[in-house]
Amino acid sequence: MNFLDKLEQKFGRYAIRDLPRYIVACYIIGSVIDFVAPNLYYQYLSLNPAMILHGQVWRFVTFLFAPLVDMRSVIGLLFIVFVLMFYYSICNTLEQMWGSFRFNMYMLTGILSTIAASFIVYAITKSPYIYMDTYYLQLALFLAFATMFPDVSVMLYGIIPIKIKWLAYLDVALLAFSFLTAGGGIYGLSTRIEIIISLLNFLVYFFAGRNGTKYRPSEIKRKKKFVKHVKQSTSGARHQCAVCHRTELDDPTLEFRFCSKCDGNYEYCQDHLFTHTHIKNPYEE
Repeated sequence: MNFLDKLEQKFGRYAIRDLPRYIVACYIIGSVIDFVAPNLYYQYLSLNPAMILHGQVWRFVTFLFAPLVDMRSVIGLLFIVFVLMFYYSICNTLEQMWGSFRFNMYMLTGILSTIAASFIVYAITKSPYIYMDTYYLQLALFLAFATMFPDVSVMLYGIIPIKIKWLAYLDVALLAFSFLTAGGGIYGLSTRIEIIISLLNFLVYFFAGRNGTKYRPSEIKRKKKFVKHVKQSTSGARHQCAVCHRTELDDPTLEFRFCSKCDGNYEYCQDHLFTHTHIKNPYEE
């Protein structure tokens, strides 16, 4: 059992379910703000250590409202819905692959690392013009998705079919180009640190979680097919948690697994799989 497994066993029940919805909601708010008041985000909401130390502590949270695209451009206005739907699809799939807890941890450590990096840069430079956001964290998140599903095709601009792996190569090239051409000074230092943090976060969670991945792509497909079949069936529930007695009819998003440490065929939902008391046969030696 690796470190992430141990953390999930202890704290998995506290994970936020459907976190991608809340993430996309933040980006929608940021897009509206960027469209209505273009300069408001960087003046009062962005991650600026100097302003935080002067009392603007709300920036610890509001920097998450950074828009995914430039709402002041025609391209941004035309493709904002497509970008948000695509980003939600990526996050939702990764949450299913890793589980809610691992996805929560991925986003949390990426956000906290970005905050820590901004203060490190500020401690080195003492500049009041340090602005960091989650842009490179998003690119690394897409890289994680592309690593798992390299042959999945998407419609680029809603017209051109292209495999994810080619977009991933473009993603890596963009990260490398940004790293090499960031220049000197505060902006260059901040950009390079953001890129390094996002890639380290991806490497740690992707490779550390490979053995603990809850579902392979084929298993996700089978799960969705099963849930659809259950909804159409009138014969009743097929799964029931031995602790809370919930079934897939109570919540179609619930995940059920048998416990290998319990004596007997006891099935548990995702909230009690790691927290239940193992049932042992008292007559066994």
